[in-house]
Amino acid sequence: MTTRPRIPSRRSLLRAMAALPAAALVLGEAPGLLGTALAAAPAAGSATRYTIVPFLDSNDGTVNVYQSDDATDFRLVQSSAYTPPVNRIRDASVFKHTNGYYYLTYTTHTWQDASTTIGFARSSDRVNWTFLYDYTVPIAGLSRAWAPEWFVDSDGSVNVIVSCSVTSDEWIFTPYLLKATNTALTAWTSPVALSGIGPNHIDTYIVKTGSTYHAFTKNETAKYIEYGTASNLTGPYTITRTGDWAGWGSYREGPSVIQLDNGGWRIFFDGYGDGKYYYSDSYDAFATWSAPKALPGISGTARHFTVIKETVTGGPALTKNATRSLRSANYTTRYWQEQSALLNLPVVTASSTTAEKQASTFTVVAGLADANAFSFRDAAGKYLRHYSFRGRFDANDGTSTFARDATFIARTGPTSGSVRFESYNYPGYYLRHYDYQLRVEQSDGTDLFRQDSSFVPVTAWA
Repeated sequence: MTTRPRIPSRRSLLRAMAALPAAALVLGEAPGLLGTALAAAPAAGSATRYTIVPFLDSNDGTVNVYQSDDATDFRLVQSSAYTPPVNRIRDASVFKHTNGYYYLTYTTHTWQDASTTIGFARSSDRVNWTFLYDYTVPIAGLSRAWAPEWFVDSDGSVNVIVSCSVTSDEWIFTPYLLKATNTALTAWTSPVALSGIGPNHIDTYIVKTGSTYHAFTKNETAKYIEYGTASNLTGPYTITRTGDWAGWGSYREGPSVIQLDNGGWRIFFDGYGDGKYYYSDSYDAFATWSAPKALPGISGTARHFTVIKETVTGGPALTKNATRSLRSANYTTRYWQEQSALLNLPVVTASSTTAEKQASTFTVVAGLADANAFSFRDAAGKYLRHYSFRGRFDANDGTSTFARDATFIARTGPTSGSVRFESYNYPGYYLRHYDYQLRVEQSDGTDLFRQDSSFVPVTAWA
C-alpha cells in the first residue's frame, strides 16, 4: 500500500488561484479545478514523445536526457548523456533535422566567464551524442553568446537565435539570428539582430503560427518573460505584453513553447528565482495562460531546456471491443473490480467466486469522447468514469461531460506490458490506486506514482 502524495495547502491553492488571469478563471483553465482542457489521444500504433536535454542545477558540465508522453511527467532516459570535450554545457536546445539526426546547440561557458562560442553536438538516438564543434559568433567586440535556440522556419530553413552582448556593456543582451547555409549545419550567415525586440532581452524563443512569428523573450531589466509578434522572422517585432501579463511571476527565463496534442500551447520556463521549473498552458492563441505549475519530478534538478515533440511508432497495445481484466503492475494479485459501483483493487484468484470474476471483467471500447482513446464498460453496460476524482461505474447519460469523464488516454507504463490511463478532461491526471481504491490523481513525477498508476491488460477472468 502506498503513501498518499502531499496535498497542496489551502493557502497554496489560493495563491495559485490569485495568480491565475481572470479570463482563465472564466474559461475554466485551472487544471484540477474545472478540468476543461482536453487531452487528445495519438492514433493507434503511434505515440507522442517529448524530449528535453537539460543541464543540472548541480552540474553545468553535462546534460541528462528525459522524455515524456504527456509533456508533464518526464522520465530519465540517460544521465550524463553528453559531456563536451572542453568547456561547459548550459541552456541546451535540441531539434531533429531532416537527415534523421538530433542536434544540440548550447552555451559553452558559465555565466561568470566571457563566452564567444556556442557548441554543437549530434546524435542518432537522443542518448549517445557526438561533439561537432564550437562556433565563434562573428560579432565585433563580442563578450558573451548565450542561450542559442533552434528555430526551423516553415520553408525548412534551419536557424539559431542567440543572445549576445559586447564588451562595452557585457550584461546588455540582444537577440541575433544565424541561418544555416548548408545541410550539415556547419556554415552560417552573418548575425542579424532581431528588430523591435531591442537590447537587454535574452533567451528569445520563437514559434510560428500561420504567417505570424511569436517571440517569447526575457526582459533582463524587469525579469519578466515578454511577448511580441512580427510578420518576418527578423522583425520588426512589436512587444505587446510586458510585466506580469501572464501571471507567471518575475525572475523567469529560458522559455520554450510547444503545441500539445489537444491543440493548446504549453510554455516551459526556468524559475531561477525560486529554484523551480514551471509550465503553463494557453488555449486562446497566447492571450491568457493557466497558473504556472512546477514540473513534477524534475523541478529543482533540471535547468534551462527546450522541448521537442515527435510522433513515434508504438504506444500501448490495448485491443478494443474485447473483454479484459486489468491487473495492478506492482500488486500482481490485485485486479480492477467493481464493488458497489466503485472501482477497487482487491485480490482475485482462480478460487474467487464467479460473481467476483465477473465484476473483474470489462469490455474495452473506443473512448466516448475520443475514438483514439479508451472507455471501459461493465457487464451491465455501465461505464467507468471519474466523479469527484473517484473511479466509479454509471449509466451513460449522453452528455459531453459524461463522455469526457469516461474517456482515458492510454500511455505506456514503466514495466513491460503495462499501461497508464490519463484522464481525457484532466490532462496529467491518471487512474491510480491508493488504499486499493482507484482514483484520478495528478502525477507527482515519482516512480512510485508511475507504478501505482500502471496496469496490465490480461485475459478476462470471466
